[in-house]
Amino acid sequence: MTDTTTPARIPIKTRKFRSPALGQLGLPLVIIGIAVVTSFVEERFRSVANLQNLLRQMAPLQILAVGQLFAVLSGGLDLSVAAVMAVSGVCGVLAMGALGLYGGLAVMLIVGCAIGLINGLFVVAVRVSPLIVTLGMLSVAKGFALILAGGVPLYDVPNALVDVVGFGEVWGIPVSSLIAFALMIIASLLLRKTVFGRHVYAIGSSINAARNSGLPVSLRIVMIYGFSGLTAGIAAIVTTAWVSSAQPTAGDGLELQSLAAVVVGGVALTGGSGTMGQAFMGVLLLALLSNALNMAGVSSFLQVVVIGLVILLSVVVDRLRSLASRKKTH
Repeated sequence: MTDTTTPARIPIKTRKFRSPALGQLGLPLVIIGIAVVTSFVEERFRSVANLQNLLRQMAPLQILAVGQLFAVLSGGLDLSVAAVMAVSGVCGVLAMGALGLYGGLAVMLIVGCAIGLINGLFVVAVRVSPLIVTLGMLSVAKGFALILAGGVPLYDVPNALVDVVGFGEVWGIPVSSLIAFALMIIASLLLRKTVFGRHVYAIGSSINAARNSGLPVSLRIVMIYGFSGLTAGIAAIVTTAWVSSAQPTAGDGLELQSLAAVVVGGVALTGGSGTMGQAFMGVLLLALLSNALNMAGVSSFLQVVVIGLVILLSVVVDRLRSLASRKKTH
């Protein structure tokens, strides 16, 4: 007897036609769009000299974003990075008179790392929000930079530092940019390949679960902010070499830009999720936007407004991303 029943309709899985990485293409497409439009409007944008200048301009923010990424991944943030960079540069240049070039560079790194460790100790020992701690340290570090420098830039920077790090090139690539990319690669390996990196993600995902699992949470938090301070010291070296002076007000606004770069790139502001590649994409977007506005002759005051709008947008995007991830889990 022949079975005349109608066979069940097999649903077509339309999801397989969707690229899982489609949502990750938004920011790269925006960056490409800005670059293409700017290159058509202003031919100088495509010049090698402008590209080199873009890399030099991007290097300090790129370095600070590395430390900021570690802080955000752990569920915190570091608003003191720019002020720490400024005071590290001032201390280093002042020390060069007695300790020489390399001694001064070491002082920049030590001062940056020490202030970062103090931030971490306050967060752990006093159990205060990293926002409050690093905001207070921002004011303290900026004040010390102004006091030590007498409120004026220090120009006693050795020519060797300016020539090599500030304006030196290797195969046409600025040395400062090579330092920034090398730091990003090392930090990325630190996050992906070491126990410390796994602990950073674990603490950001759930600090209570990390404690219950026996992780040395307090030690890791101190190390995270110490590393953030160290990156500020490295940024101080690059910035001092680039501007040929130690500016007590250097990097004003870079603390918010580094945070915006990390979040715009796709790193969760709540911690526990994100990569170095995402942070770099955020840095590239901000640097490219600033360069495009300069090419268009937009005033520096209006550029501050644009950067502020980008920061607000980054918060909105992070919130929408968080709500979307919650819906997926339920």
